[in-house]
Amino acid sequence: MIKNDWGFSTYPLVPGHEIVGVVTEVGAKVTKYKTGDKVGVGCLVGSCGSCDSCTEGLENYCPKMIQTYGFKYYDDTMTYGGYSDNMVCDEDFIIRIPDNLPLDAAAPLLCAGITVYSPLKYYGLDKPSMHIGVVGLGGLGHVAVKFAKAMGAKVTVISTSDSKRDEAISRLGADQFVVSRDPQQIKSAMGTMDGIINTVSATHSLLPLLGLLKRKGKLVMVGAPEKPLELSVMPLIFERKMVMGSMIGGIKETQEMIDMAGKHNITADIELISADYVNTAMERLAKADVRYRFVIDVANTLKPTP
Repeated sequence: MIKNDWGFSTYPLVPGHEIVGVVTEVGAKVTKYKTGDKVGVGCLVGSCGSCDSCTEGLENYCPKMIQTYGFKYYDDTMTYGGYSDNMVCDEDFIIRIPDNLPLDAAAPLLCAGITVYSPLKYYGLDKPSMHIGVVGLGGLGHVAVKFAKAMGAKVTVISTSDSKRDEAISRLGADQFVVSRDPQQIKSAMGTMDGIINTVSATHSLLPLLGLLKRKGKLVMVGAPEKPLELSVMPLIFERKMVMGSMIGGIKETQEMIDMAGKHNITADIELISADYVNTAMERLAKADVRYRFVIDVANTLKPTP
């Protein structure tokens, strides 16, 4: 969005869509929250409220959804995100943060967390004893491992190199690790997984991943490659395998996700930075030099305008 890579950015742009803080003031008609509550705002701040998606609690698929920054609000003004010292939001799009979760490490769950939680639940991949593959161990992938393990699944991390094996197994609790560029490792894991959450946004082959699935297995795309991926239909036809997608989640579902995170003490692995470090962080992000999310401590470091 900052670089207008997707072609629809409007400037000036104030980003930030995984936002947490404490309520400082409420409007006269607010009933759900009060001053002092720990809350968060995810990717959405508005929707039409009447379409099929909204009535099903899936505001994220509303044709008129309003994202947290860079979109037109109801009054035709632009929405500005979390890179600011305060924010106003409709109470229906506020998420309550469990008291036991630290605000900084809970923040990325409002996008990364719900992005992996939602497909695990929706596609029935949340059952104990299931075998779930997670492709890519980055901002989304490391949280996917944590949620899948909390759901009782056996988890295998699938990565292009062996460098993250110890991280995945020893620290994050994954059960197995497969290097996708190693034909022998892929062969040994063929037909073993009930579902795969694919978090990779780079161009890559789907065929080896389909091979890892059991009959009726599900490959869920949550990473968004810029270029189309090649898909072989033979595994779909002969073994009834499925390829599907998922995008964040609705407000009710996001609250369920954060409540589960509170119950199991799930947080994102973060590096807390000051507001004046943002440009350096962006440069490091482009080099994948972060484990796994930068979180900006806006409240304590944003310099007030003279």
